[in-house]
Amino acid sequence: MTWAGVLVLAAGTYAMKAAGPLALGARRLPARAHELTTLLAVTLLGALIALSTFASGRHLALDARAAGLGAAAVAIALRAPFVVVVAVAAAVAALLRAVA
Repeated sequence: MTWAGVLVLAAGTYAMKAAGPLALGARRLPARAHELTTLLAVTLLGALIALSTFASGRHLALDARAAGLGAAAVAIALRAPFVVVVAVAAAVAALLRAVA
């Protein structure tokens, strides 16, 4: 993903957040709509992680990035602190890239 893509997504996110108060005014969203908008951010983040981990251009790539993500998932399952999760993922990816 290029910086232009990141900036477009950031601008879109900001516009969506700003549009809510402008459109609704003092009214509140229904509870179900509020839950869905909360889940939308999590879904978008998951999609970005999947694309940056498993995509190489227009092709599927299973490489050191995927192994790093798997190692991070194991560290999370073991309830490791965030810094440890990031360090484990980076170390596994770096080791696999060094070997290959």
